[in-house]
Amino acid sequence: MKRLAAVLALFSLVAVNALAANKENDRVENAGQVMREILDVPDDIPQSLLDKADCVIVLPSVIKFAIGFGGNYGRGVMTCRSKNFKGHWGAPTMMALEGGSFGLQLGGQATDFVLLVMTERGASGILSGKVKLGADAAAAAGPKGRDAAAATDVTLRAEILSYSRSRGLFAGISLEGSTLRPDNGANKSLYEKEIPAKEIALSGAVPAPESAKLLLETLEKKSPRHVE
Repeated sequence: MKRLAAVLALFSLVAVNALAANKENDRVENAGQVMREILDVPDDIPQSLLDKADCVIVLPSVIKFAIGFGGNYGRGVMTCRSKNFKGHWGAPTMMALEGGSFGLQLGGQATDFVLLVMTERGASGILSGKVKLGADAAAAAGPKGRDAAAATDVTLRAEILSYSRSRGLFAGISLEGSTLRPDNGANKSLYEKEIPAKEIALSGAVPAPESAKLLLETLEKKSPRHVE
């Protein structure tokens, strides 16, 4: 009886791990779909800014919620250029966005977010632990399309440029006050072992999963080379 219970427990653990891995692979695939759809529109993210970005964070279907207290909650992926941010886009690390703002708000909606990480300092900070946007890392709403040429000094100095897409509308949006952190539990499920987010994104410690194919191919096609 004890042996049967042990076998059943093992099968249950395997099943739970498989479900968790499937969930994270779905998130990676969704991130690739969002990235492709957004980059296929020329007047969304300016090409010049994408080419200067060290890393990209994609957060599909972030939930905005509020009943007296408003906030954001989302899960997604972060991919960086390899070889000191000069090479190909590398294996994704799972990320979490959390944060809130006080105020009377009602209802909720799902929004896709794309964040361009423009500096090595910004990338290293995000991958090392929880970062509060606007406090630990300078963040600004990203300019769209041809507006990149008229970007303000604040935008040009920002370590992170943020964009959102909701109900077909695409715009730069400020996420100041929200926090970004590596989702270590999701990384363990995706890669089937514990591994620091920084090693995944910057050291090439693991190969990219098949679910990241669309995301990486899209970025390689749209921005194959880093521009200073």
